[in-house]
Amino acid sequence: MIAIIILFGLLGWTVYDTAFKGKSSSSIDNNSSSYVEGINKGNRAPDFKLQTLDGQTVALSDFRGKKVIVNMWATWCPPCRAEMPDMQKFYEKYKDEGVEILAVNLTQAEKNKEDVARFLKDYGITFTVVLDEMGEVSEKYQAQAIPTSYLIDSKGIIREKITGPMSYDWMVEKIASME
Repeated sequence: MIAIIILFGLLGWTVYDTAFKGKSSSSIDNNSSSYVEGINKGNRAPDFKLQTLDGQTVALSDFRGKKVIVNMWATWCPPCRAEMPDMQKFYEKYKDEGVEILAVNLTQAEKNKEDVARFLKDYGITFTVVLDEMGEVSEKYQAQAIPTSYLIDSKGIIREKITGPMSYDWMVEKIASME
Protein backbone atom coordinates (compact mmCIF):
# COMPACT_ATOMS: atom_id res chain seq x y z
CA MET A 1 0.00 0.00 0.00
CA ILE A 2 2.82 2.40 0.88
CA ALA A 3 4.58 1.56 -2.38
CA ILE A 4 1.43 2.47 -4.36
CA ILE A 5 1.13 5.82 -2.54
CA ILE A 6 4.80 6.56 -3.26
CA LEU A 7 4.32 5.60 -6.93
CA PHE A 8 1.32 7.94 -7.29
CA GLY A 9 3.28 10.70 -5.56
CA LEU A 10 6.21 10.29 -7.94
CA LEU A 11 3.88 10.14 -10.94
CA GLY A 12 2.17 13.33 -9.79
CA TRP A 13 5.50 15.07 -9.28
CA THR A 14 6.68 13.99 -12.77
CA VAL A 15 3.52 15.40 -14.38
CA TYR A 16 3.90 18.66 -12.42
CA ASP A 17 7.62 18.96 -13.23
CA THR A 18 7.06 18.24 -16.93
CA ALA A 19 4.19 20.72 -17.22
CA PHE A 20 6.22 23.57 -15.78
CA LYS A 21 9.61 22.43 -17.22
CA GLY A 22 11.40 23.24 -14.01
CA LYS A 23 10.24 26.85 -13.89
CA SER A 24 9.78 28.30 -10.46
CA SER A 25 6.45 29.91 -9.66
CA SER A 26 8.11 33.33 -9.50
CA SER A 27 9.36 33.05 -13.07
CA ILE A 28 5.86 32.11 -14.20
CA ASP A 29 4.33 35.09 -12.39
CA ASN A 30 6.78 37.50 -13.99
CA ASN A 31 6.11 36.32 -17.55
CA SER A 32 3.05 38.15 -18.88
CA SER A 33 2.70 35.65 -21.72
CA SER A 34 1.67 33.01 -19.17
CA TYR A 35 -1.42 35.02 -18.15
CA VAL A 36 -4.85 34.41 -19.61
CA GLU A 37 -6.38 37.36 -21.42
CA GLY A 38 -9.48 38.64 -19.67
CA ILE A 39 -10.96 41.41 -17.59
CA ASN A 40 -10.46 40.04 -14.08
CA LYS A 41 -7.68 40.81 -11.64
CA GLY A 42 -4.61 38.82 -12.65
CA ASN A 43 -5.60 38.59 -16.33
CA ARG A 44 -3.69 40.12 -19.22
CA ALA A 45 -5.79 43.13 -20.28
CA PRO A 46 -7.33 42.75 -23.74
CA ASP A 47 -5.71 45.12 -26.23
CA PHE A 48 -7.78 47.62 -28.17
CA LYS A 49 -7.30 50.45 -30.64
CA LEU A 50 -9.41 53.61 -30.69
CA GLN A 51 -9.03 57.12 -32.03
CA THR A 52 -8.57 60.42 -30.22
CA LEU A 53 -10.66 63.49 -31.07
CA ASP A 54 -7.97 64.56 -33.55
CA GLY A 55 -8.03 61.19 -35.33
CA GLN A 56 -4.83 59.68 -33.88
CA THR A 57 -5.06 55.90 -33.36
CA VAL A 58 -4.04 54.79 -29.87
CA ALA A 59 -3.74 51.19 -28.66
CA LEU A 60 -3.60 50.05 -25.06
CA SER A 61 -0.46 48.09 -25.99
CA ASP A 62 1.23 51.41 -26.90
CA PHE A 63 1.62 51.92 -23.16
CA ARG A 64 3.27 48.56 -22.38
CA GLY A 65 6.11 49.18 -19.95
CA LYS A 66 4.07 51.78 -18.06
CA LYS A 67 1.40 51.50 -15.39
CA VAL A 68 -1.94 52.45 -16.94
CA ILE A 69 -5.32 53.45 -15.60
CA VAL A 70 -8.00 52.65 -18.20
CA ASN A 71 -11.10 54.66 -17.32
CA MET A 72 -14.52 54.24 -18.99
CA TRP A 73 -16.54 57.44 -18.75
CA ALA A 74 -19.05 59.86 -20.31
CA THR A 75 -19.45 63.65 -20.09
CA TRP A 76 -23.00 63.46 -18.69
CA CYS A 77 -22.07 61.07 -15.85
CA PRO A 78 -21.94 62.88 -12.43
CA PRO A 79 -19.43 60.45 -10.80
CA CYS A 80 -17.24 60.70 -13.92
CA ARG A 81 -17.27 64.47 -13.64
CA ALA A 82 -16.42 64.20 -9.94
CA GLU A 83 -13.32 62.05 -10.50
CA MET A 84 -11.85 63.96 -13.46
CA PRO A 85 -10.12 66.71 -11.43
CA ASP A 86 -8.46 64.05 -9.24
CA MET A 87 -7.43 62.07 -12.32
CA GLN A 88 -5.88 65.19 -13.89
CA LYS A 89 -4.08 66.07 -10.65
CA PHE A 90 -2.78 62.49 -10.38
CA TYR A 91 -1.66 62.46 -14.02
CA GLU A 92 0.21 65.76 -13.69
CA LYS A 93 2.12 64.46 -10.66
CA TYR A 94 2.92 60.93 -11.92
CA LYS A 95 3.12 61.14 -15.74
CA ASP A 96 6.93 61.42 -15.62
CA GLU A 97 7.14 58.32 -13.41
CA GLY A 98 5.86 55.81 -15.95
CA VAL A 99 2.14 56.17 -15.25
CA GLU A 100 -0.50 56.86 -17.91
CA ILE A 101 -4.21 57.45 -17.93
CA LEU A 102 -6.17 56.22 -20.94
CA ALA A 103 -9.71 57.56 -20.69
CA VAL A 104 -12.18 55.71 -22.92
CA ASN A 105 -15.14 57.95 -23.66
CA LEU A 106 -18.35 55.99 -24.26
CA THR A 107 -19.08 58.11 -27.32
CA GLN A 108 -22.15 56.14 -28.40
CA ALA A 109 -23.79 57.39 -25.17
CA GLU A 110 -22.96 61.05 -25.89
CA LYS A 111 -25.24 63.47 -27.71
CA ASN A 112 -22.33 64.47 -29.95
CA LYS A 113 -18.52 64.47 -30.09
CA GLU A 114 -18.41 68.22 -29.54
CA ASP A 115 -19.57 67.62 -25.95
CA VAL A 116 -16.42 65.56 -25.38
CA ALA A 117 -14.12 68.26 -26.78
CA ARG A 118 -15.84 70.94 -24.69
CA PHE A 119 -15.62 68.77 -21.55
CA LEU A 120 -11.88 68.17 -22.00
CA LYS A 121 -11.26 71.88 -22.47
CA ASP A 122 -13.45 72.90 -19.52
CA TYR A 123 -11.73 70.39 -17.19
CA GLY A 124 -8.22 71.01 -18.52
CA ILE A 125 -7.69 67.33 -19.32
CA THR A 126 -4.24 66.56 -20.73
CA PHE A 127 -4.11 62.76 -20.46
CA THR A 128 -5.03 60.57 -23.45
CA VAL A 129 -8.74 60.34 -24.26
CA VAL A 130 -10.01 57.95 -26.92
CA LEU A 131 -13.50 57.57 -28.37
CA ASP A 132 -15.37 54.27 -28.12
CA GLU A 133 -17.83 55.24 -30.85
CA MET A 134 -19.19 51.74 -31.46
CA GLY A 135 -19.17 50.62 -27.80
CA GLU A 136 -16.78 47.75 -28.57
CA VAL A 137 -14.30 48.46 -25.77
CA SER A 138 -16.94 49.15 -23.12
CA GLU A 139 -18.60 45.87 -24.11
CA LYS A 140 -15.30 43.94 -24.10
CA TYR A 141 -14.45 45.34 -20.65
CA GLN A 142 -18.04 44.90 -19.43
CA ALA A 143 -18.46 48.48 -18.26
CA GLN A 144 -22.00 47.98 -16.92
CA ALA A 145 -21.84 51.17 -14.85
CA ILE A 146 -19.60 54.18 -15.25
CA PRO A 147 -17.09 55.18 -14.32
CA THR A 148 -15.35 51.81 -14.44
CA SER A 149 -11.56 51.75 -14.22
CA TYR A 150 -8.86 49.13 -14.58
CA LEU A 151 -5.37 49.53 -13.14
CA ILE A 152 -2.91 47.70 -15.35
CA ASP A 153 0.73 47.05 -14.47
CA SER A 154 3.72 47.63 -16.75
CA LYS A 155 3.42 44.08 -18.13
CA GLY A 156 -0.22 44.54 -19.14
CA ILE A 157 -1.73 42.62 -16.20
CA ILE A 158 -4.91 43.90 -14.51
CA ARG A 159 -4.17 44.55 -10.84
CA GLU A 160 -7.33 46.39 -9.76
CA LYS A 161 -10.82 47.12 -11.02
CA ILE A 162 -13.11 49.76 -9.58
CA THR A 163 -16.67 50.69 -10.45
CA GLY A 164 -17.39 54.21 -9.29
CA PRO A 165 -15.25 57.31 -8.98
CA MET A 166 -11.59 57.13 -8.03
CA SER A 167 -10.06 59.57 -5.58
CA TYR A 168 -6.56 61.01 -5.86
CA ASP A 169 -5.44 59.22 -2.69
CA TRP A 170 -6.86 55.88 -3.88
CA MET A 171 -4.97 56.17 -7.19
CA VAL A 172 -1.72 57.04 -5.41
CA GLU A 173 -2.08 54.09 -3.02
CA LYS A 174 -3.02 51.52 -5.68
CA ILE A 175 -0.41 52.58 -8.26
CA ALA A 176 2.30 52.57 -5.55
CA SER A 177 1.36 49.02 -4.58
CA MET A 178 1.87 47.74 -8.12
CA GLU A 179 5.30 46.45 -9.16
